[in-house]
Amino acid sequence: MLKYLWDPANAITITGLLFSSASLFLALSDRLELSVAAALWAVLSDHLDGFVAGRTKGRDPDVAKMGASLDGFADIIYGAVVPAAVVVQVSQASQVAFATATALLVTGAIRLSYFANFGRSRDGRFLGIPLSYDVPLLAFLFLFKPLIPAEAFPDFVNIAFLLLAIAHVAPLRVPPLSATMYTAISIFAVASSVLLASRSI
Repeated sequence: MLKYLWDPANAITITGLLFSSASLFLALSDRLELSVAAALWAVLSDHLDGFVAGRTKGRDPDVAKMGASLDGFADIIYGAVVPAAVVVQVSQASQVAFATATALLVTGAIRLSYFANFGRSRDGRFLGIPLSYDVPLLAFLFLFKPLIPAEAFPDFVNIAFLLLAIAHVAPLRVPPLSATMYTAISIFAVASSVLLASRSI
């Protein structure tokens, strides 16, 4: 089964999983800004693997099938598991954080299962907010953390992610990102990861 990882796109997906593993470790070690910084590179890997897969000529159908499954598992980890762990840590394992984390995991799994079976709608749009929005939102919140009263920050995080969890399975039709938006998000991810990492040094 490891032979399928020699494919460039699948290798990039695995790289994203390594970033997700590092992010989860850092979250559980209570180094939250570093955790978010690492998770942003998992987001970048997710954007890049699809780009590379679509431009790999003569890609074996079995390799592509393996890549699609691998990508789905990678998505649930960086898009739901990591944010859930960060939310729990931010809130010091409160009952509200348990509810938020559970909502993220359940709606994330439902959202990805729906997409794996039915894909986009006929007009090319996604149904529900994709999980790729979770880590950028987390980064945005942490970037503005110094402007939010410390005692209120956990509430901000829980409210934001409870709403996002609902949006994952809501009947919202979301257009795919344009090349310009992909570029903007990539620049935001790199810049944010550098800034968040520098705060922790």
